[in-house]
Amino acid sequence: MLVVSVIVSLGTMIFFTTKKQYENAEKQSKEYIKATVKSYAIEQKAIFDKTITEVESIVNRIETAIKTDEKLTKEGMIEFQKNILKNNDFLYTAWIGFEDDSYLFDRYDGSDKNPYYTPKGVFQPLVTKNGEKFEIEFLPEFDKDAIYIKKAIENKRVSIVEPYEYELSGKKVLMATVSSPIIIDGKIIGVVGVDFTLEAINNAISSITLFDTGYLIFIEPSGAIISHKDSKRVGKIYADTANGDIDRMNILENQKQGKSYEFYTLAKATGKTSYFYSYPFEFGDTKRYFVLISASAEEEYLKSANDVRNFSLVFALIVTGLIVAIVMYSMRTLSKNLTIISSGLLGFFSFLNKETTTTKQIEINSNDEFGTMAKVINENIKRTQDLINQDSALIDDVKRVVDIVKSGHLDTKIEKSTQNIGLEELKNSFNEMLEVTRENVCSDINKVIALLEDFSRLNFRARLENDNGKIANGINNLASIINDMLKENKSNGMTLEQSSKELLEDVDRLNLSSNEAAASLEETAAALEEITSNIRNNTENIAKMAQYSNEIIKASASGEALANETTTAMDEINSKVSMVNDAISVIDKIAFQTNILSLNAAVEAATAGEAGKGFAVVAQEVRNLATRSAEAAKEIKNIVEEATIKANEGKTIATNMIDGYKGLNESISKTINLISDIEMSSKEQLSGIEQINDAVNELDRQTQQNAMIATETNDIAMNLDEVAKLIVEDTNKKEFNGKTSVQAKNINTKRTSSNLEIAKKEVKPLKKEKDKSNLSSKESENIKTKSKFEVISDSSSNDEWESF
Repeated sequence: MLVVSVIVSLGTMIFFTTKKQYENAEKQSKEYIKATVKSYAIEQKAIFDKTITEVESIVNRIETAIKTDEKLTKEGMIEFQKNILKNNDFLYTAWIGFEDDSYLFDRYDGSDKNPYYTPKGVFQPLVTKNGEKFEIEFLPEFDKDAIYIKKAIENKRVSIVEPYEYELSGKKVLMATVSSPIIIDGKIIGVVGVDFTLEAINNAISSITLFDTGYLIFIEPSGAIISHKDSKRVGKIYADTANGDIDRMNILENQKQGKSYEFYTLAKATGKTSYFYSYPFEFGDTKRYFVLISASAEEEYLKSANDVRNFSLVFALIVTGLIVAIVMYSMRTLSKNLTIISSGLLGFFSFLNKETTTTKQIEINSNDEFGTMAKVINENIKRTQDLINQDSALIDDVKRVVDIVKSGHLDTKIEKSTQNIGLEELKNSFNEMLEVTRENVCSDINKVIALLEDFSRLNFRARLENDNGKIANGINNLASIINDMLKENKSNGMTLEQSSKELLEDVDRLNLSSNEAAASLEETAAALEEITSNIRNNTENIAKMAQYSNEIIKASASGEALANETTTAMDEINSKVSMVNDAISVIDKIAFQTNILSLNAAVEAATAGEAGKGFAVVAQEVRNLATRSAEAAKEIKNIVEEATIKANEGKTIATNMIDGYKGLNESISKTINLISDIEMSSKEQLSGIEQINDAVNELDRQTQQNAMIATETNDIAMNLDEVAKLIVEDTNKKEFNGKTSVQAKNINTKRTSSNLEIAKKEVKPLKKEKDKSNLSSKESENIKTKSKFEVISDSSSNDEWESF
C-alpha cells in the first residue's frame, strides 16, 4: 500500500510538473513567434513610414516655396527627386503632377527642350531610377480620375493606392503608389507621389522561415496579398483565398480595427496543423492597417516543449524506480522491527485490559531509531504498570468509602494515594466533597430521614441532637418555626371563630335596617311620581298656550301687512286720479281751443260768402264736438273727485287698522313673554323633580344592592365561621409544643352601646296622601314602589353604619 501511495504521489507530481513545463515551453514558443512577427512588421512599418516622410518632404518643399515666394528652378526640383530615389533603394519613381503650376513655375514657351513638360506645357516631371541611372520624362496630363491622383484628392492627405501590376524591363511586377496633395489656401493645386515595387518586400518576407516550414503572409489595407510562400497567391484578395473560413475572415475584421488575432487551423501551403498569429500596423496616421500573418506548424514550434516533456517523463521514471527500490528495502526492515514492537505493545495492552497480570519487554538491541523506540516503550510500560497498581489500590479504597456513604454516614474519607495526578486530584476533590457535604447537610442521614418521617406523621416535637450540619440546623429551625406557626394558627382560628359569631349578629341587624329603609322609600317614590306627573301636565298646557299665542301673532302680523298693502294701494289710486285730473284739464283746454278755432273758421266762412258755406258747416260741427268734449270732461272730473274722496276715506280707515294691529301685537307680545317665563319655570321645575326622582331611583337601586350585599355578607360570615372551626380542628390534629395552652386573642371592638341602641330603633316611614283622582290610568301604572334608606350614625363613636 505504501509503495502504491509513493508511486501515485510521484506520478501526480511528475504529471503536474511536466504539464507546467510543457505549458511554459508552449507559451515561450508562442511569445517567440509573436515577437518575431512584430519585429518584421515594425521593419515594414519603418519602410512605409519613410516613404510617407519622403512624399511629405516633396510636398513641404513645394508648399513652403509658394508661401514664402521662394524661386525654385525646375532643374533643382528634379535633382531633389533624384536624391530621394538615391537615398531609398526600395523606391522606383518620384513624380509631381500639377493641375495649376502657375504658383511656382512659368508656363512652357517652347525654348526648353527638356522632356518634363506635358503637351500642354505643364511642368510635371517623372523621375525613374534604373540601376545607377535616372530617366526623366513627363507625367501624363493631370487627371483627377487617375487612381494615383484620385486617392490623394479624396483623402486630402497621404494615401496609398491598392497594388497594381506594372511592366518593368519587359516583366510585370506588383507596384504600389504613395501620394499626397499639394494644398494652397485650401485649394488642391497638384499631387506628389512615389512608386515602389512590392517584389522586394515579397522576396524579403517570403524568404523568412519560422522553425522548419513556417512562413509569413503580408496583406495591405485593402486586403490584397503582398507576400506569400505560395507566389501564386501574391496580388490576390485574401478573402477570396479564405474560402469562407471564419478564423481567416476574422483576421481581416481585426485588421480593420488594428487588433491582433490568433488561432489553430490547417495551413494550406504546408498541409500541417499550424498556429496562426496576425499583427496589424497602421499606415501613417490614416487608420488603414497592413497586417503580417505567421503560420507555424504545431509540431515544429512545440518541438522544444515536447523534448522537455519527454525528458521529464524518462527522468521521472528512473527516479521513481530508485525510490520504489529504497522503499521496498526499508519496508522489509521496518516490517521486522514493527512486528517485534507490535508483539510487545499487544502484551502491554493485555495487561491494561486485565487479561494478564505481567508484561514482557521489547527485545530490540540495535542502535537505530527502532532500538531507541523499544527502550523508550519499555521504560513507559514499567512506569505505567506501577501507576496502574497504585490506581487499583486507590479505587478499592474509594469503593470502601462509597459503601460507608451509602449506609448514610458522611463522616469518612479516602486514605490511599497514587502518583496518577488526575486520580489524586479526584481523590482530594472527593474528600473535600464529603467534608463539605457533612458540613452543609449532617453527619448521619439516617437521623434526618427518621425526623422527616415524624414530620410526615404531623409530629413536630422531635429534634436532631448533636449535629452541626447546616441542613440539620435548618431542619431544627424549621420544626421550631412550624411549631410557632401551628400555635399562631390555632390562636387565630379560635379568635376568628369568636369574631364570626359577632359578625353574624351584626349582619342580621343590617338586614333588618335595610328592609325598614326600603319600606320608608316606597311612599316617597309614589309622592314624587304624582308631583312629576302634575308638573309635566302643566308644562305641556303652557307649551300649547305659547303655541296658540304665536299663531295669534302671525294672524295679527298678516292683518297688519294687508292694511299696509291697502294704504299703499290707496296712495297709488290717488296718484292715478291726479294723473286723470291732469289729463282732463288738458282735454278741457283742447276743447276750448277747438271752440275758438271753430269760431274763427265760421267768421272766415262768412267772409268768403257763398264759397265758404260748406266750410262754415264743418266749423259748426267742430264747435259742437268741442262743446260736447268739454261737458264730458267736466263730468269725468266730478266722478274722479268723488273717487278721490272715497280713496282718502279708505286710506284713513286702513291707517286706523294699522294702528290697531300694532297695539294688538304689543299686547300679545307681552302675553307671550309672560307665558314663556311660566313655561321656562315649569320646565325647570320638571327638570328638578325628574332629577329628584332619578336620585330616589338610584337610592332604591343602591338599597337593593345593599340588601344583596347584606345577604352575601351573611353567607360569607357563616362560611367564615365554618373556616374558623376547620382551622381549630385541623390544628388540633397536629402534635406540637404548647398545644393545650393556646387561647383566642383578646380583640377590642369599636362598637359602643349607642351603636346597638340606634340600630335597634325602628325607621319612621315618610307618608304622603296620594290624590290618584288627578292621574290618568297610564300615569298611575308608571308609579313604581321604590326602596329608600337613611344614614344611621352616632356622633359619639368613630364607627358609622350607613344603610341605604
